[in-house]
Formats: sequence, structure tokens, C-alpha cells
Amino acid sequence: MEYNKIYNSLEKINSSKYLIKNPKNYKNKWHDLFQNHNPIYLELGTGRGDFLFNMAKKYPNINFIGIEINSSQLVRATQILENSNLKNIYLINMDARDITQIFGKEIDTIYLTFSEPWPKKRDEKNRFTHESYLKIYDQIFKKDKHIVLKTDNASLFAYSLESLSNYWYVFNIVSLNLHNDERNISNIMTDFEKQYFKEKRPIYYLDAYFKN
Repeated sequence: MEYNKIYNSLEKINSSKYLIKNPKNYKNKWHDLFQNHNPIYLELGTGRGDFLFNMAKKYPNINFIGIEINSSQLVRATQILENSNLKNIYLINMDARDITQIFGKEIDTIYLTFSEPWPKKRDEKNRFTHESYLKIYDQIFKKDKHIVLKTDNASLFAYSLESLSNYWYVFNIVSLNLHNDERNISNIMTDFEKQYFKEKRPIYYLDAYFKN
């Protein structure tokens, strides 16, 4: 699924109170912004924000932060949030590779929801479950590591299982067809996922952790 480029997208998102314009100022101080010490869950590649918005509504005692490099996608996310009164969610427009510049050891869970699969071998290092990214995540996890991934791409899923396993992650849940899984796994659909569900595509899901 592709999104159209939105004219003046940077101007539009910068007018939102939910967009953090100076995230480096909050490194090791994100709880001050949220005004509580609740767990912080981070989504990389938050897109149009449907998933994070609904997670924040469902779990008011968890703080959510969405990272998205594409400002046009964030326009919809900020529009959704402006019509809410949520206090436990913020958005950041930046490259996920730079997250150590804005977070210390403050993150409890990372969500990777329908990330770009980067199918070509030469682009492998761009995958969010490549070892280079896992090393970045090590620097921002508060203590134990916890990653939740959803994708419709079987190759990326297989790659992620292997990469996480080689990095000594253990799997709480692995599902090859989330929507038809007999375990009735709790799930909030992303914008991509709603379309894939209509098309009856299998959704691959994993919940992985590493206890320090």
C-alpha cells in the first residue's frame, strides 16, 4: 500500500500539539513530558497512526510514542489525534536509526508493524530486525527487551525469526496466520492490516523477549 505525498505536510504536522519538535531535549526525561512513570511503548514506522491511536485509547496506563520518517503519512496521524483528548501518546518525525539520540534506557516495548521489507539482499541492513537495529534497541530498552512484529511479508517474517533467535531472543508467540489463530491473540489492526484482512492475506505475528 502506498500513500500520496501531501503538499505542505511538514507545516501541517508541526502545528500539532502531538508532534514533538525537539525530541532530543527529552532524552532520559520522557516521563517528565508524560507526567507519570508508566511504561513507554515505541512504534517504529507508525504510518498514519491508526494502530498507535487505538492502542493509546485501549491502554491509558501505558505511554506511546510513534516514530515516522514520512511527514505525509503523519498528517493523517496528527489529524486523528487532534480530535481526541489523549494524554498518553506523542509522535516524532525522524529516521528510526537516530533513536539513541532521543532515548536513554527508557523503552519497555518496541512495535514493528508492517515495516518496509527491503527484499533485496543489498538492502538487508535497512530491515528493522537486522542485527544493527537490534544493537540500537539494546541502548534504549529500559531493562528486559520486548519486540512485537506484524507483517504480511513471509520473507521478512522468516528473516526476523532467524535474526531475533540468533540474537538470543525467546518467542512468547509465533503465528503464521494471526486472524485465524485459534489462540485468539489480542490484536489491534493497523491501517495496512485492515486492507489485507479484506484481501484475506495471512498476517504473520511474533512476540519476542530477552530477559536481562
